[in-house]
Amino acid sequence: MDGQGEKSLDHAFFGQPKGLQTLFFTEMWERFSYYGMRAILLYYMYFSVAKGGLGFSPTTAASVMAIYGSLVFLTSVLGGYLSDRVWGSRKTVLYGGILIMFGHVVLSLPFGAGALFISIVLITVGTGLLKPNVSEMVGALYGENDPRRDTGFTIFVFGINLGSFIAPILVGTVGMDFNFHAGFSLAAIGMFFALIYYYFSGKKTLSIDGLYPSDPLEPDDLNRLVLEIIGGLAVFAAIIAGMWYFKVLSIDNFVLLLSIIAILTPIIYFVVILRSKKVTKTEHSRVLAYIPLFIAAAVFWAIEEQGSVVLALFAENQTNNNLGFLHINATWYQSLNPLFIMIYTPLFAFLWTYLAKRKDEPSSPAKFTWGMFFAGLSYLFMIIPIFLFGSSAKVSPLWLIGSWAIVEIAEMLISPIGLSVTTKLAPKAFESQMMSMWFLADAAGQAVNSQIVKFYTPGHEIAYFGIVGLVAIAFGVVLLLMIKPVKKLMDGVN
Repeated sequence: MDGQGEKSLDHAFFGQPKGLQTLFFTEMWERFSYYGMRAILLYYMYFSVAKGGLGFSPTTAASVMAIYGSLVFLTSVLGGYLSDRVWGSRKTVLYGGILIMFGHVVLSLPFGAGALFISIVLITVGTGLLKPNVSEMVGALYGENDPRRDTGFTIFVFGINLGSFIAPILVGTVGMDFNFHAGFSLAAIGMFFALIYYYFSGKKTLSIDGLYPSDPLEPDDLNRLVLEIIGGLAVFAAIIAGMWYFKVLSIDNFVLLLSIIAILTPIIYFVVILRSKKVTKTEHSRVLAYIPLFIAAAVFWAIEEQGSVVLALFAENQTNNNLGFLHINATWYQSLNPLFIMIYTPLFAFLWTYLAKRKDEPSSPAKFTWGMFFAGLSYLFMIIPIFLFGSSAKVSPLWLIGSWAIVEIAEMLISPIGLSVTTKLAPKAFESQMMSMWFLADAAGQAVNSQIVKFYTPGHEIAYFGIVGLVAIAFGVVLLLMIKPVKKLMDGVN
């Protein structure tokens, strides 16, 4: 029996292939470890040493958090390349998981700032290896015309959000109420469970094809790759040495350097794709159409990803978390993102299906436009409590809940739509690279974050929320005016 037939007969996990169960729990535990760590990392960096923290300034801690998130998505490009050309998806995911686990282990040890930066390297590279390839392996479970594919991805995404929802509550409570390093240990244990389950269950349920690269490197390609890596590292080391020589090497300036790299990378990618002779005239037009959508996505992620930075600071310092007998841990607010996604997903799925049947479903650029309006509105909403009660007052948790409820509407209008439109607009010769571009939108947005979050300081909250919110809405207006020309450039793609 051929592979297509075997796939169609596998209904062992809620009518889905058995391999989906393996990948569901692997990604659930991986997200548990990652978002558990992120829930307490900001507080660990800026809490005083007496409180178990590192004593960074809040602005430096916020900047490091933002560039950390940027690097995670930047390294996803590396993960996709190594999977396709060197290790295959199954080994790449395993190696990434091992790096992530050791990154959490390093954080769990009381070795100060040095351990923090070592863990950042391990976790960013590990997540970059693991995350894009797990998603690719889900798609590989299904035949080309298998009608279960969309449902399978829906189940898989639910697992992602389930792990992300539980983590801030469990890891956050242990980290904030007991000890930061104990919280990081819990994240390491979560990743350990993911690895054990993935390794043993994967042997039985995942395709052997994932053990081999789909487009293996030839010897000449490998030699050239090694030289390029060595050259890139040499240039990076020279820049660092120059910064040290001129006495400008600091955490803030190092973050600035990484931000510049994260912003330049997608720009270079677009130039390479648009100048390629492999891209047809129609594909060239579609890539041009993708550029304003990419910028909109970057602006959106710059706002959405501030939930673990700016809104986390607001949750700890400006929110009344003592409600009678109930004490709300500031990390618990990080669970609002996945909670609202799980609530909204079936509602939006029904909405798009209903509108499609009536032939009234808005185009992808229109959905992005509305997403920008909601993203900006979520920040303008945060001006209200500060205006009413002042920046020194501690306000009701309902303000944070309301802001998250609004921004997650924006995510439903941009994130899944962006994934879909990326695959539709991708030139055939750059299909994988275009999916990497989608991750780079998040990387670029968080790179911008690493610089602008420095302006979120006591007494300037209204200006910060107002300016960022209005920038998002202004870009939404620009995108609204560009809907027709963008649709024309999309050349038949909706």
